[in-house]
Amino acid sequence: MADRFEGIVDRFVLSSTEFARKLSAVRSEQWVRPTPCTEWNVRQLVNHVTRGNLNYVGLVQGGTRAEFLRLRDVDALGTDPVGAYTRSAQDCSEAFAQPGALRRILDYPLGRITGQQALAVRTTDNTIHTWDLARALDIDDTLDTNLITWIDQHLDEIYADLPETPTAVEPTHRFFAASQGALARDASLQDRLLHRMGRKPSEVVF
Repeated sequence: MADRFEGIVDRFVLSSTEFARKLSAVRSEQWVRPTPCTEWNVRQLVNHVTRGNLNYVGLVQGGTRAEFLRLRDVDALGTDPVGAYTRSAQDCSEAFAQPGALRRILDYPLGRITGQQALAVRTTDNTIHTWDLARALDIDDTLDTNLITWIDQHLDEIYADLPETPTAVEPTHRFFAASQGALARDASLQDRLLHRMGRKPSEVVF
């Protein structure tokens, strides 16, 4: 499995950069727009990603799943959402780039996993939420081809041995949305991946 996650820190940085590109387009009146994640508006979605980065740093530093879940929805944006996100992504990449961090066993909320698998989950989450943000803002929602190809090819390994996965037949829906509806035969790789991750690529959200 280690080979499957080779270069995962670089992939996380790429996914974070892609999210930041969409984030830079947010206008002041758009923070309250709805997103494909129906429980969140734009600000709440950005907070979820920012707080997620910080919580993963906590795991690398020996934090527990209980702490992760307790802090999951705590505001991390303050008065500078873009700056807060940028700092969180930098902190997360630096934490996982430390010697031994990718081999460390983390107390992840869905089970004890290696740092490299945790960062693969984080990278996937970032990528899907990049699409969520783009759709909410009505801007180009094209995802990085290399990222979606890698995620699509390694989805089973990314979520291996976790009790809930995006592709489970009967997920608990606590962490992942279930796939909905049928997908066109000629759907793109991006749309197929989004569908597997519980999104409706053709649906307008605003």
